[in-house]
Amino acid sequence: MSAAQAPALDSLETVAGRIRSHVVDMCAGPEGGHLGGAFSATEVLTALYFSVMNVDPERPDDPDRDRFLLSKGHAAVALYATLAERGFLPAAELATYGRPGSRLMGHPVRAVPGVELPTGSLGHGLALACGFALAHRYAGRDARSFVLLGDGELQEGSVWEAAIAAASLGLDRLVAVVDRNGLQLTGSTERIAPMEPLADRWRAFGWSVREADGHDADGLAEHLSAAPWEPGRPSVLIARTVKGHGLPFLAGRAAGHYVTLSPRNHARATAALRTTGEAAR
Repeated sequence: MSAAQAPALDSLETVAGRIRSHVVDMCAGPEGGHLGGAFSATEVLTALYFSVMNVDPERPDDPDRDRFLLSKGHAAVALYATLAERGFLPAAELATYGRPGSRLMGHPVRAVPGVELPTGSLGHGLALACGFALAHRYAGRDARSFVLLGDGELQEGSVWEAAIAAASLGLDRLVAVVDRNGLQLTGSTERIAPMEPLADRWRAFGWSVREADGHDADGLAEHLSAAPWEPGRPSVLIARTVKGHGLPFLAGRAAGHYVTLSPRNHARATAALRTTGEAAR
């Protein structure tokens, strides 16, 4: 079952709205969660799991599946919500997030169907995805490997070592997405460690580069479905996003990096999402 055969009763925008609702509910639990970065990545995950990747919830270990790694593993709540919407785990299980005995931990672990590897020690995901892409090549498989990185994570030298390796090996079935929301835990990425012009940096490392609105799920799906964009070159999509997108009281604020929503703010967030969904219709 390919991504194109995934349930298509709702638009990608509608699915993204449901994923955000799940994330808000999880972040209102006792452990809270990385809401800001989860919301900036929602459309990327929606496009991948509901339009782009060849995955099957009934066969999560299919050797011919596309692989996905959430390198910014602190946004696990968004991945769990996406996997639940896609059918990899019951949506009701999301209520156990962060609770004793739950397999839904603060960072993804292999106990969760659809999670390929534990991630979240920032800077490792791209190298791991290179390994998947190389393994597919040796096995003669046409599968693609996707990895979602945070922009603050690009301050890790291991990211650029992996970028060099991917280009030198010609891993054109490797696709990276950078969640370019411009914020990290302690503030603006450009204040802490400037990285613009980011697209030119990736090109200098031998990658094929595109940029897109990271909250346009249909546009993201179009770009990602077309990868590889150049034969013999890995692809990177710089998704321009807003941390906490969709929540007026948190959007674009570093304060939204990690939150435990109070009952009042849980209600505010739910109302904001409802309003956004009604406007979209």
